[in-house]
Formats: sequence, C-alpha cells, structure tokens
Amino acid sequence: MIQVKVFDYEHEKDLEKDMNSFLSKLDDGKVIDIKYHVTGMPDEDDDEQIYCFSAMVVYKK
Repeated sequence: MIQVKVFDYEHEKDLEKDMNSFLSKLDDGKVIDIKYHVTGMPDEDDDEQIYCFSAMVVYKK
C-alpha cells in the first residue's frame, strides 16, 4: 500500500528533525519520493518575512 506523510514547519531545522525521525523508522527501500517546498510571505505586523517549509514523503507501507 502506498502512503504519504506531510510535514509543515516555520523553521527548516524543525522540518529536518521531524523528517529524519520519521524516515529512520522506515525500512530501506520504502521511500518512493520526497517533495519539498518553501513559501515566503511578508508579515503584515512586522517588516519581517514569514517562511513555511513543507515536505511530503511518498512511501510503501
């Protein structure tokens, strides 16, 4: 059975940590694909940029 797991964080280190934890629990050869996306948008309250780091892992269960 093919499954997906979606990750979404404001900080890339949090995404990396959670994905590595998830991937370490999968058997070798189970990952089919990983899609990665970064979105940046201005914070209307500040003069800062808000980022969204997301990834989707497609894997065999």
